[in-house]
Amino acid sequence: MNREIVVGSDEGGARLDAFLAARLPDMSRNAVQRGIEKGEIVRADGRAIAKNDRTAPGDRFLCAAAEPLEALALPEEISLDVVFEDESLLVVNKPRGMVVHPAPGHGGGTLVNALLFHAAGSLSGVGGVARPGIVHRLDKDTSGLLLVAKTDFAHRALAAQLKDRTLSRVYEAVVLGRVGADEGTVDRPIGRHPTDRKRMSTAARTAREAVTHYTVLCRYNGYTHVRCRLETGRTHQIRVHMASIGHPLLGDLVYGRKCQEKGLSGQCLHARSLEFDHPVSGERIALSSELPGYFLDALGRLGPGV
Repeated sequence: MNREIVVGSDEGGARLDAFLAARLPDMSRNAVQRGIEKGEIVRADGRAIAKNDRTAPGDRFLCAAAEPLEALALPEEISLDVVFEDESLLVVNKPRGMVVHPAPGHGGGTLVNALLFHAAGSLSGVGGVARPGIVHRLDKDTSGLLLVAKTDFAHRALAAQLKDRTLSRVYEAVVLGRVGADEGTVDRPIGRHPTDRKRMSTAARTAREAVTHYTVLCRYNGYTHVRCRLETGRTHQIRVHMASIGHPLLGDLVYGRKCQEKGLSGQCLHARSLEFDHPVSGERIALSSELPGYFLDALGRLGPGV
């Protein structure tokens, strides 16, 4: 099946192969170049393209290159901390260190494997066979509340709330340095890093709107405990945004210091609360999760706060 990619009004001037690689996350830049050479990636109007062409707003491309086969996740009896559940959806409190869905190097032991066992196959199929029910994701080392849809109707309704920003997600984090302002907003588009596809960046040529609001909860000597509210939901958004203003997350070896601190080898980030309209009843659901042990332990190592 052809996938259509449309260049947005703010995405003109990018090198074509880099732009397409950013918009097709399952394909590397080399794979995009091979797809162009083989005629598997073409302009919708049939005009010839080259890998070093520049994009223009409104350009439309078709990609017929084969997508990688999704791994079929299997049920596994893994304990889950379920904080809300009914016939339409459930919310789980994901532990730090658990991968959300199967991927290379993580074929089992994931949240999806646990969900398939817990829900006995009663999960939305909107996300595909590798990500059944997953409405939004959390990084492996991010703990906290994660929303899962049981029905396709619920999945689409919740995804619509993500898009129109009526689904509220609030996180807590510990960042490096003393954040000066008591509150603030980071409004910087995020896209794939120009040279490292495993990272995201606010300096990407092809990027999407990203907005994070933060509030200082407590200051320590060289660290700050903050609350972050997402207005958008880009990959690694809080990690990238806080690093972009000079305050990467404690323990974040990707966007922060490249060494362990305070006993952490992964970001100190917890999805603290979720608030959304129930897709069937319309009732406003508000849920929260206590700070887990690793987070409290990290706070305890920071010394007296002010």
